[in-house]
Amino acid sequence: MPQNEKDQDKTTIYDVAEHAGVAISTVSRVLNNSQDVSDATRDKVMKAIRKLQFRPNRTAKSLAQRATRTIAVAVPTFTTPFHNELLKGVRDRLDDADLDLLLCDLDWEAPKATLLNFLERGAMDGLIVAGLPINEETAEDLLTLGAPVILIGNEWPSIDSFYWDEEPGARMAVDHLIENGHRRIGMITTPHDNRLRNARVDGYRQALEAADINFDDHLVVQGQTRKHDGFSEESGYEAMTELLDLEDSVTGVFASSDVQAIGAWQAIREADCEVPDDYSLVGYDDIKVSRFIGLTSVAQNMHYVGEEATDLMLNRLNNAGPDDAVSELMKPELKARKSSRPKR
Repeated sequence: MPQNEKDQDKTTIYDVAEHAGVAISTVSRVLNNSQDVSDATRDKVMKAIRKLQFRPNRTAKSLAQRATRTIAVAVPTFTTPFHNELLKGVRDRLDDADLDLLLCDLDWEAPKATLLNFLERGAMDGLIVAGLPINEETAEDLLTLGAPVILIGNEWPSIDSFYWDEEPGARMAVDHLIENGHRRIGMITTPHDNRLRNARVDGYRQALEAADINFDDHLVVQGQTRKHDGFSEESGYEAMTELLDLEDSVTGVFASSDVQAIGAWQAIREADCEVPDDYSLVGYDDIKVSRFIGLTSVAQNMHYVGEEATDLMLNRLNNAGPDDAVSELMKPELKARKSSRPKR
């Protein structure tokens, strides 16, 4: 390979931004043919692109050739209520828009590879992606797509994002149990060592320590079922069975998802016990079914996030909206219902 082609392959959007003396988001807008860039700035960026021989990825070329208007939404799975809430919010906002919707089911084990393969197979005018681990390499791939991108659940400079700080939500759930008199509180989590799991465990630990309750790692349990990354009814059922078998039983349980809490509720019933008479139970996500069965939960308002992300995407496609990347931290809300009450 000639040397200049090697250098071209190594050139990144960060190099272009530095050479032109502009923000990465400005380079991205130039690549997207956005009108929210002055002629002088556009000219400066294009000169840097030509000088550095920067070449966006192959997907951007196909994006530029498309005449149809299509939004793609990529999520780890379509079968969990949590992600269904997001998709419903997107769908509701697209009802009156002349746009097609593509869906990409990301692989829990290799989400980035799955997404890149999806992008190579077809082009779209905008991408909303949820649950994708983000690093500099992944951010570069997204920034050079040649289309607006919105992250859900993660944040990155120069990319629009809606995300959560998981620790406060977990603290909120455990604080609620402590305020109801519970001192021995179990937690149901997942077996995977990742950012979301660790943040919710940290929030659980912080709430206990703030109340002068010793953290006991034997009370942090997970099921054996691995589907949906451990966020399943089966996994919650298995984990609750383990808590029920403890010699010194817990009185309150915080599950790191509502579906796990629903599985735990079934295990409690099968042990001839009742929620909340014998065990108070708090979930996380506040999926629709939780409101009907009376499960106390920490709301992430996914339907609202789906609506907001789609509104922002429509603005980006119409060259409207704020100049800078949107970075919105969503605040959790505790929804107290009948599954939790003061300890007897």
